[in-house]
Amino acid sequence: MTVYFAPLEGLTDDTFRRVHAECFSGVAKYFIPFISPTQNMVFTTRELRAVSPENNAVFHAVPQLLTRDAEHFLWAAQALADMGYGEVNLNLGCPSGTVTAKFKGSGMLRDLTTLRMFLDAVFTRTPIPVSVKTRIGYDDPAEWDAVYELLQAYPLHELIIHPRTRSQMYHGEPYRECYAAAEAYPHPVAYNGDLFTAADCRALMAEFPFTHAVMLGRGLIANPALAQELAGGDALTADALRTFHDKLLAAYQQRYPVNVVLGRMREVMKHVSCCFEDAHKPRKLIRKAATVEAYAAAADMMLSLPLRDGPGFDPYLYK
Repeated sequence: MTVYFAPLEGLTDDTFRRVHAECFSGVAKYFIPFISPTQNMVFTTRELRAVSPENNAVFHAVPQLLTRDAEHFLWAAQALADMGYGEVNLNLGCPSGTVTAKFKGSGMLRDLTTLRMFLDAVFTRTPIPVSVKTRIGYDDPAEWDAVYELLQAYPLHELIIHPRTRSQMYHGEPYRECYAAAEAYPHPVAYNGDLFTAADCRALMAEFPFTHAVMLGRGLIANPALAQELAGGDALTADALRTFHDKLLAAYQQRYPVNVVLGRMREVMKHVSCCFEDAHKPRKLIRKAATVEAYAAAADMMLSLPLRDGPGFDPYLYK
């Protein structure tokens, strides 16, 4: 099974991607959290680090762009092609209010005429293959018919579908019946949304065998061995999870100040806690930890718990 790692802002930075790739196999593509090219036509220091080929050398990385301006997109696509990237991904899925208010991300789905003009300009002049990650509409799943018809007009490198509307954010059930319509799509199609365990992924592939790949986000943060397992490798073990945790913590300490280290590790472990039985106490201690020492003690308590059967992200445990 082909597995992609979804771009998660504040979680899957280049340090996380490198450590994950060192500890686990099975990810075919790591999508880099979006960068937003502007009229300045220059990458920021943070963006340059994110897309630096040296920082993405040990795995297959795909940069994601978030913009409503075709000229900005084309400039960034050329810059990324010059760095050696073979694909760039257009973000039509981000549901954040600060993003959609600017008609970026899934906000572009509100005006298909403007989106068509954008895509016409991009696909007329792009120097690099373009894939798209999209939602099915802004407010109503009935919008998907028009969105899908529009996207069929372009030679997308790949279409990645998260079958929710922008209004749903990450709540409610995905509209898999909308995803089913993509069976006739002439280019590769990938599925993203609420795949948290190996069983979830296998069931999705059985139901929609036309699926080229699955894109995992929260499920792969919670269980970092999930892609490895789906590729026929070892399932998650307590020892492998501890090794990953310790390497990630050390790498973050080399790069970030203490407050950032704690913030990053809290977010990672909030997801990882879903893999354990009765992790409430260490999860609470991790959340309250004000020093690396206090954090490490709480993390050790959590990592010493028995793994749940079929570990993975659980939205109920997450609360």
